[in-house]
Amino acid sequence: MRVPPFHWWRTVFFLIPAISVYTIVLGTLSVCSTVFDRRGHLAHGCARAWSWLILATTGVRVRVSGLERVPAGGTYLFVSNHQSIYDIPVIFASLPFQLRITAKASLGRFPFLGWHLQRAGHLLVDRRNPDRSGILAGWRGLVSNGLSLIVFPEGTRSVDGRVGPFRAGSFLMALEVQLPIVPLAVVGSRHVMKKGRLMTCPGDVTLVVHDPIPAPLIDSPTVHDARELARRVQDAVRASVENADAAAADGDCAVRARSS
Repeated sequence: MRVPPFHWWRTVFFLIPAISVYTIVLGTLSVCSTVFDRRGHLAHGCARAWSWLILATTGVRVRVSGLERVPAGGTYLFVSNHQSIYDIPVIFASLPFQLRITAKASLGRFPFLGWHLQRAGHLLVDRRNPDRSGILAGWRGLVSNGLSLIVFPEGTRSVDGRVGPFRAGSFLMALEVQLPIVPLAVVGSRHVMKKGRLMTCPGDVTLVVHDPIPAPLIDSPTVHDARELARRVQDAVRASVENADAAAADGDCAVRARSS
């Protein structure tokens, strides 16, 4: 019988209980705050605190590069690659913007986390029967309130860290709403928690923030226009991931995780 490595025990008996407590406490505070803060600004503060606690408890150190490229006070569509479930805490803890995500509707049924998503103004979408006009109206509402969006257009987490094709749907919305796009490259989070593995490892993650890309002014944008924009953003993100990955050395925990 093979004994699980130390970080498996640490994840199951320390990290998961700790993160559960963070979720219950900050989820409750978040929901309560929306009673008198309908914009969800305080709820977002709870989400950032939740993210920071998860990273600190896990032992994840984040280096942010290029944040000065994005003017404060603006409204943007942040577009990121997706390496790990830790990408959301990394981004929320690192970006000083009011962020909202587009999530699958089923997440809204989860206690505390789902209640936060519903009350704080995140967009919950039925992926089997998406209501495009409703989603577009939701985007317009968030933008009119000065809120930014974060999307992961690959649609799923990468197994090997490589950047997959970006789907065009979010980019078509950005063209219609005229929302500037900020490419983000998350590098190293896959070594913290790999897809399909119940084990987390301390480690270093880099978040590369690119210059905002203004949405081209097109009277009636098409899927073809959205695909061209998606490829442009994908190329920028992929180049950053490949360059940073080539320069980074795997930590001891990541090596053990690969060999386990």
